Amino acid sequence: MKQALIFDIKPYSINDGPGIRITVFLKGCPLSCVWCHNPEGISPHVQKLYSHAKCIGCSTCVENCPKDALRLTSDGIVTDAGLCDLCGICAGVCPTKAMEMSGREVSVEEVMKVIRRETVMMDQSEGGVTISGGEPMMQSEFLIELLDALGSEGMHRAVDTSGLSNPGFLLEVASRTELFLFDLKMMDAGRHKRFTGVSNEKILDNLRLLAESGANINIRIPFIRGVNADAENIRQTAEFVVTLAGPKKPVSLLPYHNIAIHKYGKLGQVYDSGEMSEPTAEDIDRAVKIFGEYGLDAAVGG
Repeated sequence: MKQALIFDIKPYSINDGPGIRITVFLKGCPLSCVWCHNPEGISPHVQKLYSHAKCIGCSTCVENCPKDALRLTSDGIVTDAGLCDLCGICAGVCPTKAMEMSGREVSVEEVMKVIRRETVMMDQSEGGVTISGGEPMMQSEFLIELLDALGSEGMHRAVDTSGLSNPGFLLEVASRTELFLFDLKMMDAGRHKRFTGVSNEKILDNLRLLAESGANINIRIPFIRGVNADAENIRQTAEFVVTLAGPKKPVSLLPYHNIAIHKYGKLGQVYDSGEMSEPTAEDIDRAVKIFGEYGLDAAVGG
């Protein structure tokens, strides 16, 4: 049985597909979006998070570190990355949870046990399970095995993806998935690479392929002023989406909020919002209007 590295399992999710859902977050992503609200999901490896604000300077972690990789300073706990092997003992003994580990290996059966505890909630709300990340396609064998296990128990399955995947594997996933939440960042390839680290040609090709397969797709756009909320990009996006095979795809606008800045601090990273800012009500209304001109139903959230 395959194992995967996950960083969270979130019950009672209402923004990752229909009904009330459980969202499983797999670690690792081929994109590095500058606005990412789950930066702990980008690396495919276990990471340690540290919150200076929660630290009370008790030195319990220092005393219990088997590698002597930690020291207490005036700036809080400092980790020697050359000595630390990410064993997680420091996080386990920290009384205030100032130390946390992001990433743990789980089997499909372990995930299914968590999911089964919520089946009543999911059934009553016509919800299900969403597999997200990171990018779930990066842990391909585990993803297929989990989708098969969910399908065998009649659970609604959704996959939240950036679309950057092997096309053949994407179709394998499509045959096991009731809904794709497909993130469509922006249309200009150069601008896409600037803000995400990769070009979007393969992503757009995969979205066309997925639509041609008959998959049920919800287009999701992280909507960010200064990045992709301008009228030109929205119009280009609408022109592309309306050409996709099959029924017209619903579009969900996900307004940018700078709510994850504390996560970057915990990872020891500096968050630079740069030219990014929250979209205005006028930005959102304009986008909805433009999509509507192409016969596409766009709304905030979802």
